[in-house]
Amino acid sequence: MSSTKVLVIQTAFTGDVILATAVLESLHHAMPDASLYFLLRKGNEGLFQGHPYLKGVFIRDKKQGFFKSNIALIKQIRKEKFDYVINLQRYAGSGLITMLSGAKTSAGFDKNPFSFSFSKVVKHHIDGRHETRRNHDLLSSVIPCNLLPQKLYPTARDFEKIKPFQQKTYICMAPSSVWYTKRLPEQKWLELMNALQSVCNIYLLGGPSDRDWCESLIEKTGSKKVINLAGKLSYLESAALMKGAVMNYVNDSAPLHMASATNAAVRAFFCSTVPHFGFTPQSSNSKIFDAGKMECRPCGIHGFRQCPKGHFDCGNKIKLDEAIIDGKKAAG
Repeated sequence: MSSTKVLVIQTAFTGDVILATAVLESLHHAMPDASLYFLLRKGNEGLFQGHPYLKGVFIRDKKQGFFKSNIALIKQIRKEKFDYVINLQRYAGSGLITMLSGAKTSAGFDKNPFSFSFSKVVKHHIDGRHETRRNHDLLSSVIPCNLLPQKLYPTARDFEKIKPFQQKTYICMAPSSVWYTKRLPEQKWLELMNALQSVCNIYLLGGPSDRDWCESLIEKTGSKKVINLAGKLSYLESAALMKGAVMNYVNDSAPLHMASATNAAVRAFFCSTVPHFGFTPQSSNSKIFDAGKMECRPCGIHGFRQCPKGHFDCGNKIKLDEAIIDGKKAAG
């Protein structure tokens, strides 16, 4: 007898996909014999290399355009004859795929333009609930299950790759972000590096596009103990390195969720965004640092290319004393 087949859709950015791994955990726990599949945007597939619960991954290349990227996928998905499609994304592309998937049961949020065609629709609220809870509310509306935390599975090969960086105690920092107003200001990162490079090595993490900026930060510290790994490690290799760090410093961005998915110690900086949005760290050893209540904060749910007010006080006024103390204590 064939097993139940479930497709999870999350075609947003890397952090959203990492958060969606909680759905895979919950599904596997509730239905250990089910065949689980994931649909994500091109570039995020590396998060699932060697994943123990996934049978397959579908990739949507958004650069191909709306219709070309969706039509081919719909044909592939319909061939699989899914029992369930759980759509965590709230935009038209994923809604069209869900509507035409041929699944026996589909579920999605009310904000999706194609939600009228779903078997089950759940309201999407920004009300303080964590994103994993919002996703679980959707999942459990059609498949009863327990809420489990997000999780990544670096392979033995990933851990082998980072061994050379683990000979001594170390801290990881991920200073960049797609959005300027979600990024702790440069002078604050330099303050952290200058204060902590005396106690252990510091590895800077990020993608290839972050490499030059990370290099400029290192030049300004003048330290040989701050090492640029941006663009040199895969997602899972970065996750493995963060897991072994005595402390990780991150923005409200994908590395925050990477730390949570490996239960790594983390200190997270929230500039223009706020914890109420539901994207806080879930590691057992985690703290949030922000500038507190401000009239102009939050200025948006995602962030901006520049501060709308021109002063960026939500980043510049974050105090780092306690974060530095935490890092020194962790490094011993």
